[in-house]
Amino acid sequence: MRHSRYDANPGCSVEAALEVIGGKWKGVLIYHLLGDTLRFGELSRRLPGVTQRMLTQQLRELESDGVIERKVYAQAPPRVDYSLTEFGRTLGPLFLLMRDWGDAYLARRDIPRAEDT
Repeated sequence: MRHSRYDANPGCSVEAALEVIGGKWKGVLIYHLLGDTLRFGELSRRLPGVTQRMLTQQLRELESDGVIERKVYAQAPPRVDYSLTEFGRTLGPLFLLMRDWGDAYLARRDIPRAEDT
């Protein structure tokens, strides 16, 4: 649920950030867009467990929050590219740290990473 305002309680900025980037697929979408501009089909292939409806919803929410931009090309068939906005690129260091933390967590728990299987 989106809040229209955040209280002055400690952590409200964290709540706001998690509201924008939280969700099962948003973080992974942002991570894949860190280095590339990708088309819908490419994003779909990189997230094999996501439905088309959910992918569309997550992309729309990220676009609405100013994290990604959607560029539509007038051609047949239609071509749509997704990329991070300048504001969205500020998430890069955070997501790279999260990746590193996740790698350390998986190694500690002796869980193979997807890239290793």
